[in-house]
Amino acid sequence: MKLNRLIRSVLKSAVYLMDQTADQIDRVSDRASDFADTARGVVYPDDAHVLRNVLSFAAGIGVGVAAGMLLAPSSGAELRNTISDKVQDISGKVRSRVQNPPTGTEV
Repeated sequence: MKLNRLIRSVLKSAVYLMDQTADQIDRVSDRASDFADTARGVVYPDDAHVLRNVLSFAAGIGVGVAAGMLLAPSSGAELRNTISDKVQDISGKVRSRVQNPPTGTEV
């Protein structure tokens, strides 16, 4: 009789501990879910700000163009001529390579 009461008491204690542990795990799981939702909101904000993003992009382009014009080392005509000369030099090198391809035995 005393052994049955002891076993019953031990089993009730074990069930109680398992219930308490399950409740604590549920609370921790809920906290982790809330934290993940908060982090997701920070990393992936709402995409409902299309107008703000477009205006920010346009402002960035405007700032970039203005900075380029203010910091350019030469006038527009000189810069275009320099770019044109470099493109012609590169195209001349490509044409010479196409007309005289390397054979692989040259050092």
